Amino acid sequence: MRISFRRNRWIVTFILCVGMLTHANAQTFTQRVQKHVEGKGTVTIHQNEEIDQLVNDPTATGVQNQKPSDNKKQPEATKDNKQASTTNSTTTDSENTETEPVESARKATQKIMGYRVQAFAGGNSRKDRQTAEQIRNNIKSQIPNVAVYVHFYSPRWICRVGNFRTYEEAYQMMVRLQNMGYKQASIVKGKITVSY
Repeated sequence: MRISFRRNRWIVTFILCVGMLTHANAQTFTQRVQKHVEGKGTVTIHQNEEIDQLVNDPTATGVQNQKPSDNKKQPEATKDNKQASTTNSTTTDSENTETEPVESARKATQKIMGYRVQAFAGGNSRKDRQTAEQIRNNIKSQIPNVAVYVHFYSPRWICRVGNFRTYEEAYQMMVRLQNMGYKQASIVKGKITVSY
């Protein structure tokens, strides 16, 4: 009698586990993400059918798995789209990391000691971050071939320009920035990114 009870308990446990796994797999990813849980935030996802199929269909491996009746042409990723999705020179973490502009990301780079010109140093507020980003955009529009970085060096947002190996190059940029109206521009020694 005791062996039969243990066997029955094991069988019931096995059946429950299989049922739970089947039920969990029956939900799609977006259904699980949008599931309402008391005391937690809610997520709403709006997407077209092709994206829904790619995200939720476990057999989908790409665009080639579209329905035969769907004759829509998928937009091709152009060079501009790739650059727009990868261009981001703002970091928000408190470490001194940076995202390189797309032009230098394609080349082999290394970090060496050099100079940058600091065009802005603010506080740690959202307004200071926006100011640093506006200054970056203004400088990039007037001097498009120079790298401009926005960093958060605790406790302030900073906008720095260029990767200069010599003090003289940095000085020329500082004078140019001061003539553009950034009177607080100054030269800062530190790690720079150079291509080789």
